[in-house]
Amino acid sequence: MALYRLALIGFGNVGQGFAQILLDRSGEFAARWDVQFQIVAVSDILKGSVCDPHGLDVAELLHTVRLEGNLHRAPAPYRGWDALRTIEDAHVDAVIEVSYTDLRTGEPAFTYMKRALELGKHVVTSNKGPIALHYPKLAAIARRTGAAIGVEGTVMSGTPTLRLGRDLLVAAGIRRIQGILNGTTNFILGQMEKGASYKDALSTAQEAGYAEADPTADVEGIDAAGKVVILANLVLGASVTLADVQREGISGLTSTDVHAALAADERWKLIGRVERTGGSIQASVKPIRIPLSHPLATVSGPTNAVTFTTDLLGDVTLVGPGAGRTETGYALVSDLLAIHRERARMGVR
Repeated sequence: MALYRLALIGFGNVGQGFAQILLDRSGEFAARWDVQFQIVAVSDILKGSVCDPHGLDVAELLHTVRLEGNLHRAPAPYRGWDALRTIEDAHVDAVIEVSYTDLRTGEPAFTYMKRALELGKHVVTSNKGPIALHYPKLAAIARRTGAAIGVEGTVMSGTPTLRLGRDLLVAAGIRRIQGILNGTTNFILGQMEKGASYKDALSTAQEAGYAEADPTADVEGIDAAGKVVILANLVLGASVTLADVQREGISGLTSTDVHAALAADERWKLIGRVERTGGSIQASVKPIRIPLSHPLATVSGPTNAVTFTTDLLGDVTLVGPGAGRTETGYALVSDLLAIHRERARMGVR
């Protein structure tokens, strides 16, 4: 049986969701794919750091962090390591990078991923920043060292958007990708359709946990723009930067705008789009009125959706969760399993 020793950089909701899946599904993974994933180190800038070369007790980790809010009482022979020392000294096969996202610099996650790949360790992440800003650099290091990078969770969480576009639809000739890539704004627009003002809809989203105290990244389209960059570069093979994305958020929409669209059998959605026109790539994020008959118009609440427009299959629409503890944790698991299956096929790990 193949054994992958893992280090988690970050142990917030996503890291804990990932750990819970491993705890619940390890028997299934062993029986079906002949693989075991063992967490030997966790490093979180707020919750603390623990390492045990023989494997950490995942149930105890989760219990401790839920009870105490940190890992200070979690049993482990080594503790207090920062992220880089964990990556360098924990003797792991793969690093699960789920620290906070920064779409301005990609740091500190970029440095963590770069160091792991330099050491030949696989990297799996849901962190948009480094992938939107620095993916070519990371991919070049991975090719040189023979490591793999899993990034499925950076777009639409565990809904397999990138895998669908990069693997299953690549030969169909993708010309355009457009979708609802931010669940917070989709929820807000839905609330406005029910009669709420933008301000009240935003407050409801914050109370429900969909929007942060500072909602700028969501409502001004910054989060969606990062995902558009990733789709453009990894699916269409472009070299798009965040500066190339024409971006407009939803904060300027009013209840009058929303209900005028409904009266015309249309609906406002914040749409991220990347399109190949001739020899150029056009990328944008902006609120658009779309007909109620369009598949994206029926997607409600915090759900995400993406439509691939192809030469051979026409439009292919994928709908699913775009965020969440378990949902994003699953994306990390799916990438690990994909890495394992590919390595098994090649006879290596």
